[in-house]
Amino acid sequence: MTGTRESPAAAPDDAGRLRRRLLALVAGNMAGRVGALASLGIATIMVARIGGPKLVGAFTLVRILPGLLCQLSNGGLPGAAPYFLARGEEDQSVVRPTLAWLTVAGAVAGGAGWLALSPLMYVVFFKSFGIWVTLAAAVPSFTQGFVSVGKGLLQGTDDPHGASLAIAVEEFVFLPIYLVILTGWYGPGALITGLVLADVAAAAWIARRLARRGFFAGWGRPDRRLGLRITGYGFRGYAGQLIDLLQLRFDMALLGALAGPKVLGVYTVASKFAELVQLPGLAVNYVLYPDFAKEDRATATRRTARLILPALAVSAAAALPLALIAGTALPWVFGDVFGDAVVPTYIRLAGVVTFGVTGLVMAYLYGVGRPGAASAGQGIGLAVVVVAGALLIPAHGATGAAIATSVSFVATTAALLAWFRHVRDREDGTDSRHVNDKG
Repeated sequence: MTGTRESPAAAPDDAGRLRRRLLALVAGNMAGRVGALASLGIATIMVARIGGPKLVGAFTLVRILPGLLCQLSNGGLPGAAPYFLARGEEDQSVVRPTLAWLTVAGAVAGGAGWLALSPLMYVVFFKSFGIWVTLAAAVPSFTQGFVSVGKGLLQGTDDPHGASLAIAVEEFVFLPIYLVILTGWYGPGALITGLVLADVAAAAWIARRLARRGFFAGWGRPDRRLGLRITGYGFRGYAGQLIDLLQLRFDMALLGALAGPKVLGVYTVASKFAELVQLPGLAVNYVLYPDFAKEDRATATRRTARLILPALAVSAAAALPLALIAGTALPWVFGDVFGDAVVPTYIRLAGVVTFGVTGLVMAYLYGVGRPGAASAGQGIGLAVVVVAGALLIPAHGATGAAIATSVSFVATTAALLAWFRHVRDREDGTDSRHVNDKG
């Protein structure tokens, strides 16, 4: 009798604790992302004041392009690592060294791949900066792999606070390093050096955090078959990660190639300002992905369905104040020459309001073991931005790039919602068949 009376109250208590935990973790992750964006914003202002739009364009290129190649070389390992670390049925004494081995292999492949592609990179993107700057960018293609995977390791080892803090640390450490370098060195070479040293510092901080939690203790031998399983999962999700990066950065790459670093620098300011709206969606994705991997699919489905409308409302609420201040804030902070960034900012804000839903559904699909479905949904958005960008950027420059990206954001969200409904309906159909079989 006593147990029966207590059980109805237990469920609301558990639900309340779950909501409080989710809010606390999302708030912590958003704080980390705000700190990272603040550091990146200060760095961008520094670069803009020192070298104007052209140096901002160089800063963008040496951050984005090595990162794209890094994601390719590690085959989606940052996304796969949390899934295998969070699953209790996996032998962690084998999972952890296997992940470490894959991390090193991916970093080496990233650096070597950049060197192999450096003639193309020089001709298309870096000709105005020189061949030595092009070759030097191979180093961040190597070092960024350790940081990106390291954040995934923290995320999967039940250290959400450490993972959130790592997001801020990654960007913050660049500032003091770059300030020291600026005492005697300017230009793209100084930027690359600062980025590499920042990667080393961030990776060391992540490794120390992992060591204190026992990540490196009790290791067995790396397992080849497990490595193939991790790689298989990673590549199914990697397509989506690459698509996401391309969708976010294709407009910048094409704009840089067609319009040059100056226009790219202006557009970079617009895109970074508008991407502040993505913070809630990114935080929800980061926090819920490991949770969904631990839960049964039915529970994850119910939680996702309940959160879709709140996720959209939060993103829309975040976009409104940014739209109100963009016209004044951008020229005041970055300089009058960046006044041309205002209109692209408005356009990108109109599309990015759907990102809260995108982040939520992505976490669900990854967590229930359907990274390929997430990749397929994102592929729709990439197709839209490629076609629209190719049509609009040559004639309309930064404004065309903003339109293409905004339309692609909406298309991605719609496609992912369709996949969520498909997976949910299959789950409901399975449950119905089980009931009929029992009947």
